[in-house]
Amino acid sequence: MSYGQEVIKPYDQGVEKAQQVEQMFDNIAPTYDKLNHRLSWDIDKGWRKKAIQQLESYKPQTLLDIATGTGDFAILAAEMLTPKRLVGADISEGMMEIGRKKVQEKGLQDIISFEKEDCLALSYSEGTFDAVTAAFGIRNFADLDKGLREMCRVLKPGGHLSIVELTTPVSTPMKQLFHVYSHTVLPIYGRLISKDTSAYTYLTKTIEAFPQGEQMTDILQQAGFREASFRRLTFGICTMYFATK
Repeated sequence: MSYGQEVIKPYDQGVEKAQQVEQMFDNIAPTYDKLNHRLSWDIDKGWRKKAIQQLESYKPQTLLDIATGTGDFAILAAEMLTPKRLVGADISEGMMEIGRKKVQEKGLQDIISFEKEDCLALSYSEGTFDAVTAAFGIRNFADLDKGLREMCRVLKPGGHLSIVELTTPVSTPMKQLFHVYSHTVLPIYGRLISKDTSAYTYLTKTIEAFPQGEQMTDILQQAGFREASFRRLTFGICTMYFATK
């Protein structure tokens, strides 16, 4: 099965989506953190915290953070969960290089490492990690089913998946307000700060096309997870998912 966001690409080029996504994140890496926090009025920090809290009672010791970007989610997970090992995986070296600097500044280099990975074909053995996390990244997968199956594969039996992703609100008037914001303020401000004319228009399109809520939990179960649930945050602007292998 294919999903709407899978055919949306950042640029009007002939190359595959994964290459375009890598190029886009390399381009916007220097301004990514500042834009994320400003565009969400810093609410994204609270969303990340809630997603990590879903794992606290399980005390995972080995974690994989998929589409880790500049490492904000990985760093917060290391601080809150105190695991023995946390791997941040991404296709963008530009983003991860910023993450490595932040990890050094925090003194977490003995716990957190960054590795360039194709999230649709992870290099890790089956059953490697106690938990897998993803914050605002799986929306960029060129094949959602394949990416989720890989996340399930590398989890240990009984391991947990915690995802936080941007979504479209389902209730009025927030649905209409978010539509106006995401189609005007977000792409214009993103273009001014990042100097990438396509990145934040692409962001809006993928949010709208991405499966969410009950549809997403069904997809998680089809990918191999035996349990899956979701919780909408901030009027549905963001949705948190939790699944067990």
